[in-house]
Amino acid sequence: MSATAPHAPSKLELLELLAAIGTAQWRDFAAAAGRYGLTSTQAKVLAQLEGPVPMRGLATLLACDASNVTGIVDRLETRGLVRREPSAADRRVKNVVATDEGRETIRRVREEMQATHGALDILDAAESATLYALLERLRPTMERTA
Repeated sequence: MSATAPHAPSKLELLELLAAIGTAQWRDFAAAAGRYGLTSTQAKVLAQLEGPVPMRGLATLLACDASNVTGIVDRLETRGLVRREPSAADRRVKNVVATDEGRETIRRVREEMQATHGALDILDAAESATLYALLERLRPTMERTA
């Protein structure tokens, strides 16, 4: 084996790798969502609902117009996966909240992302911990600039 130092990737190489992994993960997510009759965007909305989220906040998270969110939420509400409720702070603001069925559905979608699970299964415990620590370090900056 060579004693040379590992290749230090350029930012462009890192960005391309992150994009490829993100695209593959998104395809896996969309396929799993489709098995539950959800579009990838509907599933993404469910995935964002850790707690109440204002309609306008969902538009920001989805990087789309607020009018688009109304239709998405309407369809999820019809299926009993979310509900709208007035904000306690401002009754003019409508929050979207996942129902128990909605939380269970997104849990199953994530559980059935076989390609993503398979990719992560090749990592040992130390590699998983390292990857997690690195991604956690990147996350605040990425979310702040998005």
